[in-house]
Amino acid sequence: MALTELDRQLIDRCLQHDPGAWNDFVDRYLGLIYHVVHHASHSRSVPLRPEDVEDMGAEILLQIVANDYAVLRRFRGKSSLATYITVIARRICVRELVRRNFAAELGHTTAHLSSKSSSEIPCAPEDRVENEDEVLNMLEGLAGKEAAIVRMYHMEGKSYREISESVGVAENSIGPTLHRARAKLKRRAEQQSSA
Repeated sequence: MALTELDRQLIDRCLQHDPGAWNDFVDRYLGLIYHVVHHASHSRSVPLRPEDVEDMGAEILLQIVANDYAVLRRFRGKSSLATYITVIARRICVRELVRRNFAAELGHTTAHLSSKSSSEIPCAPEDRVENEDEVLNMLEGLAGKEAAIVRMYHMEGKSYREISESVGVAENSIGPTLHRARAKLKRRAEQQSSA
């Protein structure tokens, strides 16, 4: 299947940093990315909790925007964008599954606790923003529940379940909320550096 005009325009808009382009991209391809994560984990017999799927989806999206959309810049249009995103997402997902499995075998993670509730599993420290100034900067552009979620996760070290119960939002929406907050911070930093 060839690259559609809609996808060609979407890529151009993302590369030109058009307002709303990234949101349109996420709306169009997040379902596909989640499907790839589910399929890859199922084919490797690695059970994932909903928050793991969301985190992996967020990691794939972060890899797509990394280095000023380097992944999209490398796309040559010889297939559909959906096919290209599927290949990219699968590679990132498999790499992450292998990394997690290897770390679990060494006993360095709590992966063997996946059958327990998420409130019993500590959040991975590498997922948290260590710099308090960076978290405060992130909070400046947020309001309401979104700000509360970022504060509880990054500053108070609460799990997805604890945040869900405290704020009153679905547990599986915590990961995407954190991803959106990081994306807003990144966009704001890019705008400030280009000004």
